[in-house]
Amino acid sequence: MFRFRRYRVFLICAFIIVVLLLQVSRNSDWEPRVSSTLHDHTHPHYPQADANGRGTGYEGYAKPKAPDYSTDDEGDTLANPRPKEQQTIRLPQLKTSHEAKGEYSLPTPTTAPVPSKVKALGAGSTDSGDRLGQTTVAAVPSIPDRKPGQVEGIHDQQHGDIHIQKPPGAYEGPVLAATTTIHWHKVPEHFPVPEESLIMLPTGKPKPMPPIQHRFGEESEATKAKRESRLAKVKAEAQRAWSGYKEYAWTHDEVKPVTKQFRDPFCGWAATLVDSLDTLWIMGMKDEFEDAAKAVGNIDFTTTPYRSDIPVFETTIRYLGGLLAAYDVSGGHSGKYKVLLDKAVELAEILMGVFDTPNRMPVLYYNWKPAFASQPHRASPSASVAELGSLSMEFTRLAQLTGKNKYYDAVARITNAFEEWQNRGTALPGIFPQIVDASGCNRTAAALNRLAATSSAAKAQAEISEDLSDPPGYRSDQGSADGEQPSMKQQEGKKDLEFQVTPGGHRGDPGTGEFHSIGKREVSSTSGEVTGTSTDATSDVPGPHPLTAKGLPDEWDCVPQGLVSGGYGSDSYSMGGSQDSTYEYFPKQYLLLGGLEPKYRALYENTVKAVKKYLLYRPMTKDDRDILFSAKAYSSSDSDRGLTFDYEVTHLTCFLGGMFGLGGKLFDSPEDVEVGKRLADGCVWAYEMMPTGIMPEMATVLACEKATDCHWNETLWWDLLDPNSAWRDEQMEDYRRKKKIYEQELEQFNQETARRKKVEKEARREEALREQAEEGKRSLRLKNETLPGRHSAEALRRRQVAYGAEGELLESSNSVTPKQTGEKTRNLAADLDLNNANGHRQQTYEGDREQTSLPVLQKPIEPTRPVSHEEYVADRIKQEHLPPGFVSLNDRRYILRPEAIESVWYMYRITGDPSWQEKGWRMFESIVAATQTPIGHSAIDDVAFGGQPSWTDNMESFWLAETLKYFYLLFTPPDYFSLDEWVLNTEAHPFKLSSPVQPVTKDERYHS
Repeated sequence: MFRFRRYRVFLICAFIIVVLLLQVSRNSDWEPRVSSTLHDHTHPHYPQADANGRGTGYEGYAKPKAPDYSTDDEGDTLANPRPKEQQTIRLPQLKTSHEAKGEYSLPTPTTAPVPSKVKALGAGSTDSGDRLGQTTVAAVPSIPDRKPGQVEGIHDQQHGDIHIQKPPGAYEGPVLAATTTIHWHKVPEHFPVPEESLIMLPTGKPKPMPPIQHRFGEESEATKAKRESRLAKVKAEAQRAWSGYKEYAWTHDEVKPVTKQFRDPFCGWAATLVDSLDTLWIMGMKDEFEDAAKAVGNIDFTTTPYRSDIPVFETTIRYLGGLLAAYDVSGGHSGKYKVLLDKAVELAEILMGVFDTPNRMPVLYYNWKPAFASQPHRASPSASVAELGSLSMEFTRLAQLTGKNKYYDAVARITNAFEEWQNRGTALPGIFPQIVDASGCNRTAAALNRLAATSSAAKAQAEISEDLSDPPGYRSDQGSADGEQPSMKQQEGKKDLEFQVTPGGHRGDPGTGEFHSIGKREVSSTSGEVTGTSTDATSDVPGPHPLTAKGLPDEWDCVPQGLVSGGYGSDSYSMGGSQDSTYEYFPKQYLLLGGLEPKYRALYENTVKAVKKYLLYRPMTKDDRDILFSAKAYSSSDSDRGLTFDYEVTHLTCFLGGMFGLGGKLFDSPEDVEVGKRLADGCVWAYEMMPTGIMPEMATVLACEKATDCHWNETLWWDLLDPNSAWRDEQMEDYRRKKKIYEQELEQFNQETARRKKVEKEARREEALREQAEEGKRSLRLKNETLPGRHSAEALRRRQVAYGAEGELLESSNSVTPKQTGEKTRNLAADLDLNNANGHRQQTYEGDREQTSLPVLQKPIEPTRPVSHEEYVADRIKQEHLPPGFVSLNDRRYILRPEAIESVWYMYRITGDPSWQEKGWRMFESIVAATQTPIGHSAIDDVAFGGQPSWTDNMESFWLAETLKYFYLLFTPPDYFSLDEWVLNTEAHPFKLSSPVQPVTKDERYHS
């Protein structure tokens, strides 16, 4: 008989063993994995390939080689992999808004405690989006298919967990590892550049170039006192802005200067802090610089909880440029802030992944999570010129400081692509269209080639079918309508036309988390998680996709091409947003390289030649000021025929004055310097014309037909303000005609109304008489009936005389009979006009108990008066606060932009004219008056509003990095950060020139 107590120990043990076996089977890797570039197949159970490259277990699948993850101390790949020792992943903690308020402390790395509850890999954790600093610990079994020498931070794709990589042969049991948000780690490149093929940083003696700065004379004591007073006021505003950021947004990207909160649009890597480092040093705020430099060491560029993609352009100019400039201004290699260069290298290594494309053009919104970063990518088919071409200065300076040619190679290839395109030609020779297809893949040609190949194959198959017949009992493997599939051999070489890999983030808004196709799978740009199943193009069974020798899907190759337009139908060309800084970098890169790379000069000179030919225009002003702006041109063809223009005034375009001035001095072109003056003065004019004294983000103005003959024409301005003036004139003429008819009809109406009133008045009088007569008749009858002797002969006679034979009243006291009254009433009614087309009203006159229908008079409707051309224009000018010469204010904001004061500063340093200081000071006072808040400075919503504009609660990092820096340098001694010794990137970060441009001594500068 079964006894439960006797066997209960055995049953409990059996149950535990079964549970353990189920757990082991769940976490084991016995099944073959889906082929993708996310994994290699070094798993011991994966079928091995034979001598012909065929898998012995799965026919038709090639086994790719395991990529080598090993790197040397400099981050370069080694030929032989080697395991690395385990390392602890340091996770800096970011302060919350409340924690940051009123205090400052640096994050310190801590060891995560082991929680009471641990989770096993695959247990279903959904904490992949944990914020930085929220760290737990998990028991993790070994992963048998990891690559030898792989970096320590292995990330589980499903859960986002980090697992420490163990060397081969290490203990395979469970280990404890930190679990947090996903971190970027270095992955092998799909399209590496061999060391021998790198484009080397130019070396040699720099070419002699003319001085850029004006040789200033010695200033007077009064001039010096005024300059230093203004300098102190600029510094005070910078201290206000920095203090507000430090108190309310420390280590976050930006402070909200009205609500005293923070925001993190740039990955939360302390954008304002990094962007402002060199400004703090330049302004002598050394204690603040020291605190900021320490905080930089705790920024973790390998992860961010705020967005799944890195905006490459903004990150390069603000972060990488900011770190390198801070390193340069604080002493460089001889200074004590090596951490700045170290963090620049750390960030650059992450950004180098964006260049891993077939044509080495960068992915501009980089999905950094390893699940996506490890995939092959192409550059965007719709990149902006500015984002693509404004990386060169930062990576070049990094290459100069580190001696690593790979950084220069990355951007030199972009320059070569632009040079080739400029030589090939665009619609406006020398200028590139705003949208660029940088993918390097001619998809139209590739599709046509595949279509042609498919058609040829189908034709050949049809010819074979006609010549051959199947043997008896043989069943064809060709696909049929009933679902039969073709054989493996017949499908060999079949193309998967659906395959496409698109870099994450750029097809949509950054950080949207949209899915991007990778073969038959999808990768979320938010979590980095891979979903779906890859289906082999040569089989109806889900399985690995065929790979090329490089480990890429077999459909990756396409017809190559250079940079081309990415627009559809019409291209735009301008020096404004999305295009500006690429052209700005041509002369600056030439200067940074000491003139050793001549292609930058050619690129610049071709650009300015086209700008002067196609884009420059003179606006019409009341004082006929000789100023210039740059327009936007549109072309619907591949030539300059039929161009249309927007005569825009944009704040971003205001950099152009400084660029022309710098390039004119650098390449000995006095004409360009003069153009630069007029361009810079144009933006000063735009500031002066607004009620706030600040120019708007974007506006359009009246352009002169000829720059050499330009005089104020108010009629022409009004015509542009009202493009429908001719229609309004027609409407007004039609109104005048209708008004005249209305006045005639109104006069007739008034006359008829007066006549009717007269008739009705007479009718009412007669009616009153009739009623009086009737009343007399009734009174007489009553009197006769009550008098004595009423039946006497005399009474009867009087009654008959008064009433007649039929009893009607024959006479009254006023001698008017009822019969006469009725006849007179009918005669009056007959005089009324009965021909009214607007309807009738029934009126009754009871003289002979007849009814007469009288027409109803309707007053004519007065026509509505349209707005005249003059009235429309006057009202529009008043309502929109349009200054003379402005046609529209498309974007009325000011977001603390620096471009106008940037050109003013360049003009002062280049020409030595002190009037530029006066212009800049007026700009400064206007900006501070409109933007100053208790803790900083805020962007405003309307520069044309007469009163105090509204704050938008936004203080971009470039307010400290650029705008206040340019104002400050405008009032420093002119040899302080001389243009002969420094070159500034588009974010105003100064890079030290390796060989200054023909340096001039201080004595020579002040005694010229």
